[in-house]
Formats: sequence, structure tokens, C-alpha cells
Amino acid sequence: MLALGLVLNTVGIGLFCWLIFALAVYALPFFVAVSAGMAAFHSGAGILGAPLVGIVAGCVTLAIGQTAFAIARFPILRAAIAAAFAVPAAIAGYYVVFAMSQLGMPLLAWREVFACLGAVFIGGTAWTRLAVFAEPRPLDSGGVVRGAPPQAVLSAATRDG
Repeated sequence: MLALGLVLNTVGIGLFCWLIFALAVYALPFFVAVSAGMAAFHSGAGILGAPLVGIVAGCVTLAIGQTAFAIARFPILRAAIAAAFAVPAAIAGYYVVFAMSQLGMPLLAWREVFACLGAVFIGGTAWTRLAVFAEPRPLDSGGVVRGAPPQAVLSAATRDG
């Protein structure tokens, strides 16, 4: 029974850590959704209208962020957009890792070290996932070299002999 408890605890903690890393990129849209939903509720949108406003605001934030990141040409602008998504994820990661480290670590210094490392890794994960979501831009010239003779596109290779 003790072995089963240890295995289930390990699986549960591993699943929780995977969930944190998988949802890291959604920290900013979640914050926007909660803020918009609360503002809508306090302005009289009601129990059904406030969550709808929040969901729409969060989805729009994520879509605008991904689109802006994908079409931005300047690396500084892309870095600023990615940082807007990565910083809230890093802050959330810091507090989650700090809370989890309180379970097994009595020293405050080590909890801070692990929380800072968790913030860096989770923020980096959010940065990377935002870059993965963005489709690469096609070549501006379509990949055609000017002045080169046209080449036939072969759909299948043939073999003589």
C-alpha cells in the first residue's frame, strides 16, 4: 500500500508539472480573461455574460499575440511580444514552484533558488511555445532567383535501363 501511494504521488506531481509547462503560454490570456470577466461582472453583465466576455477577451488576446508575433519583421518587436507572454508565465511559475517547494524543503534560501529556476524554465517554455505557434513567413521573393533559367519540377523520379 505504501508503494502504491509513492507511485501515485510521483505520477500526480509529474502530471502537475507537465500541466504547468503545457499551460505556461496561456498565463497572459488567462489574466486578461479574468480581468475582463470581472470588469464585465461589476458593470452588470450578469452571471452568464461575464464568463462569455472573459472567454472572448482571452481568445482574442491569444490570437492577436500569436498573429502579431508571426507577422512582426523586427527581432526587437518579436522579442517584446514574446516577453509580454513570457513574463506573466515566469511570475506564475515562480509562485507555483515556490508553493510546491514548501512541501519538501525547510530552508527558505533553497525554496527561493528553486522558485527562481522554475520561473526561468517556465518563462522560457512560454517564450518557446509562442515561437512554435507562429508559422514561418514565406520568402518575400518566393524563392525564385532572378536571371536563372526556369527548372522543371519533377513529381516522380524515373529510371532508365
